[in-house]
Amino acid sequence: MEPKYIAYHFTVEPKEVGVEILLAELGEKAFESFIETEEGLSAFVQESLWTEDILEDIYILDSDEFTISYTKEEIEQVNWNEEWEKNFDPIDVDGICYVRAPFHESKNAPYEIVIEPKMSFGTGHHETTYMMMKHLLAMDVIDMEVLDMGCGTAILAILALMKGAKHADAIDIDNWCYLNSIENGERNNITNMDVFEGDASILTQEPTYDLVIANINRNILLEDMHAYVKTMKANATILFSGFYTEDIPFIQAEAEKLGLDYVSQLERNNWVSLKFIKK
Repeated sequence: MEPKYIAYHFTVEPKEVGVEILLAELGEKAFESFIETEEGLSAFVQESLWTEDILEDIYILDSDEFTISYTKEEIEQVNWNEEWEKNFDPIDVDGICYVRAPFHESKNAPYEIVIEPKMSFGTGHHETTYMMMKHLLAMDVIDMEVLDMGCGTAILAILALMKGAKHADAIDIDNWCYLNSIENGERNNITNMDVFEGDASILTQEPTYDLVIANINRNILLEDMHAYVKTMKANATILFSGFYTEDIPFIQAEAEKLGLDYVSQLERNNWVSLKFIKK
């Protein structure tokens, strides 16, 4: 029997930055899927996981910088594929990398990744994913061993492999992401990627990787960064994203404490991506 869902439909003004912040905060709760709408954002939680106080501590709802209203409804069943088809937009990075769903037309970009979005991809990921792809497109990753932590759809691991990386491990704690990453690897004819369901506790402590990609939130990055660094070879690169400009000092301090040298950063609508090298 299909689970019942509670849907919250948020109207957000100003939309672009507000939706990104709202999604990040809701992502810390029991919500399992998000769809960007013309007015803002829809968020879905299984009825069995819903609580009356689920929107408590969502600080942006009380922010003077945004005007946010919402409605709530019960949904018997959700056809996720149909919802994604209606709402998923492709990602175009400088005309070089194009991430699209099967129902979008090809652009014949140098790197084109076809994904079936399902529940493991939200339009709120676009800012951080975009910056991480920008980093990867600027790097020489030939013959690298790659780790993609919090892989989501695994599009970052797939891009690295398309650019010539030797092998990639893609890891996500979410079962939907795990299954979707396997599917997306197959869809893009990727044969040198292994996908795992879990968190940093499953990582080896051996220096295995030349490149680590960690597109997660600030708290997880700070908690697990030491585990990522242990997996890195000497002179390996690590890319961080999933946090805001005001979080940079915390990420940078922890990185430097663990022996990482700052290289560069990208910013997009208050989201940040940082690049470090292991000493």
